Amino acid sequence: MKSYLTPLGPKADKDTVRRHNLSLVLRAVRDEGEAAEATRAGVSARVGLTRAAVSSLVEQLLDGGFLTESGKTFSGQAGRPGTALKVARTGPAGLGVEINIDYVSVCVVDLAGTGRVRQTEHLDNRGTPPGEVLGRAARIAARTLDSAREQGLYPVGAVLALPGLVSGGTVRQAPNLGWNQVPAEELFAGALAGLRPGAVPLPVRSENEANLAALAELWFGGLDAVRSFLYLTGEIGVGGALVLDGELLRGAHGFAGEIGHVVVDPDGPECRCGSRGCLEQYAGQTALLRAAGIEEPGGGAAGVMELERRARAGEARAVAAVGEAGRMLGRVLSGAVNLFDPDAVVLGGIYRCLMPWLSAPADAELTGRVVSGLWSRGGARLRASSVAGDAARGAAALVVQDVLADPAAYGPEPVGG
Repeated sequence: MKSYLTPLGPKADKDTVRRHNLSLVLRAVRDEGEAAEATRAGVSARVGLTRAAVSSLVEQLLDGGFLTESGKTFSGQAGRPGTALKVARTGPAGLGVEINIDYVSVCVVDLAGTGRVRQTEHLDNRGTPPGEVLGRAARIAARTLDSAREQGLYPVGAVLALPGLVSGGTVRQAPNLGWNQVPAEELFAGALAGLRPGAVPLPVRSENEANLAALAELWFGGLDAVRSFLYLTGEIGVGGALVLDGELLRGAHGFAGEIGHVVVDPDGPECRCGSRGCLEQYAGQTALLRAAGIEEPGGGAAGVMELERRARAGEARAVAAVGEAGRMLGRVLSGAVNLFDPDAVVLGGIYRCLMPWLSAPADAELTGRVVSGLWSRGGARLRASSVAGDAARGAAALVVQDVLADPAAYGPEPVGG
């Protein structure tokens, strides 16, 4: 059973304790509600607080619009039936905005982690000024917020999922977009505010898109008991993230996971990052389509569908292109597995649909190169990501995690929101 008890230290004041306990109760209802109906008695047993204390906290959460209750339910415990508690399907929510090389995807996630609104536009962002790209994203986000309001949801924050090196609200480097030192948070927030005159400004944060996709896989995917895994996402670039014991490994400066720029061959093709022979020059979307003899129309989405179609038809050049990408992936991944010893490697993005032809050569490289010799004995350690594991949903869910951690900081919808 998940533990909800966290020491607060000897000097915690009453308000700190109250806020902490509100979070305990809200998270307990959310988690218990995934499998069964939660009751005050059940929550009390789970979090270790008295029934009276839980009842008082539940009332506060009901008043704040975080919980709803309905009907009677038998919890399996002695005594009278209790009312069923659920996290509210209206009220506070999170907004996630993924800006990638050839698309922008925006979604809203409610307190239960359910994706409620999604809008995606496929467009080629390469060579477009950053302010214009972020302005497009803001327009899509504004429409998404309108749709959310129609469902009674009001996002209390936004997280940008961005490719490349992201730190302090700035994209330090995104080679495939051609961005350097772009103040993404500031530009997006300004564009969004201009589209919503009179509305309360929405707090904006930013994070690397592979990190957020990995978190979405952790929170919503089919990993079951796996808590340590390496996540790889294939798009025009190749991004990576490492989760160890349920926590994202960010590195000293927040730049961990740039596996797409691990050098496979120092004499290989020049990469947009300035190096040569990087993994994405062999296993990225552009390299895959080029090797298969497929043009890259409309930013590449149609090209990937054509690649999958040709591979399914058994076309030799397409199968060989995906197989070679799998071998290159396996070689680089084996080094990461030797270094970090994860339980699994999860492949997302375009790799998910290419797994039937990608997995065997990648797995063969991992089996031969992982020094522990345990790779082939673990069973299904190389796996495709779930459909739930996408960066926009992970970004929105990061806002929801903030609400769950301190619901007292978020109240009823602000006037002008």
